Amino acid sequence: MEHKKSGKIPKAPVGVRTKRWLFDFKNQIPLQMMVLPGVVFMIIFNYIPIYGLKIAFQNYTVVDTLDTAKWVGMENFKIILTDKYFWDSVYNTLGISLLKLLIGFVAPIILAVMIYELKDGIFKRVVQTISYMPHFLSWIVLGGMLISWLSTNGMFNSVLKGLGLITEGKNILLDANKYWWIAVLSDVWKSAGWGTILYLASMAGIDPTYYEAARIDGAGRLRQIWSITIPLIRTIIGLNFILTISGLLGSNLDQTLVLMNTQNQPRAEVINSYVYRMGISQGDFSYATAAGLGVSIVSVVLLVIANKLTSKMNERSVL
Repeated sequence: MEHKKSGKIPKAPVGVRTKRWLFDFKNQIPLQMMVLPGVVFMIIFNYIPIYGLKIAFQNYTVVDTLDTAKWVGMENFKIILTDKYFWDSVYNTLGISLLKLLIGFVAPIILAVMIYELKDGIFKRVVQTISYMPHFLSWIVLGGMLISWLSTNGMFNSVLKGLGLITEGKNILLDANKYWWIAVLSDVWKSAGWGTILYLASMAGIDPTYYEAARIDGAGRLRQIWSITIPLIRTIIGLNFILTISGLLGSNLDQTLVLMNTQNQPRAEVINSYVYRMGISQGDFSYATAAGLGVSIVSVVLLVIANKLTSKMNERSVL
């Protein structure tokens, strides 16, 4: 009677729940075997290395072990807070990441809508293939192309000369003030096409009768996109927004290492490349680990905030 009054359903005994779990596991053995390699990979490369985070609280050197290194507490974090070069890298990271958020987050949505609106045929497939292609090229390849195109006698300067906009070419990649835009636009070029896949998959599941009803009511193509397409893919938009915000402090290391040079370094150095240089090049493992740990904590906080904001905007449960 108490259960009926309270509305709570009593839990099954532990033995019953265990048997039920074993029964379900047995029925799903083929699926469990498919998941197992991924679980093992995550344990080895994502969970076991967590033990190494203790380096952030030690004065670790190459002759020490994790258990013999001297404990220094929060000393490494205090050094970070007073390190001018670290905060310069934070400034560059935020500047580049915010530009990527404003441009790179919207670009795949616009491109996906444009591709979706095309009639099925050869042209649509060609457009999709061309837009996906840069994603499969490494930053070593794309960086080499950009370095060549933006050089003094490269394609970009040749085009500007041909149009009469400049009389003498210059190496644009050496201009630190232009690096942010080079990093942002090249990243959009590489990832925008691949970013349309989730959006196009969601759009493919939209009931065509919505568009038919809208056309009967006199809605044009833009109105259909704004009132039907965008609202029906907002869950995927929200999910991508959460992932983008959580990676706000994690600028592309590969891109930075390829495009950065001594001339543009003041504006090109980001947190990841700075931590890489301090840890690998200079051997200050404790400092690099402390910086990486701090960035990870802030990223988790941003992830939670973005999740809360997105859930309120979608007026539904958190994603």
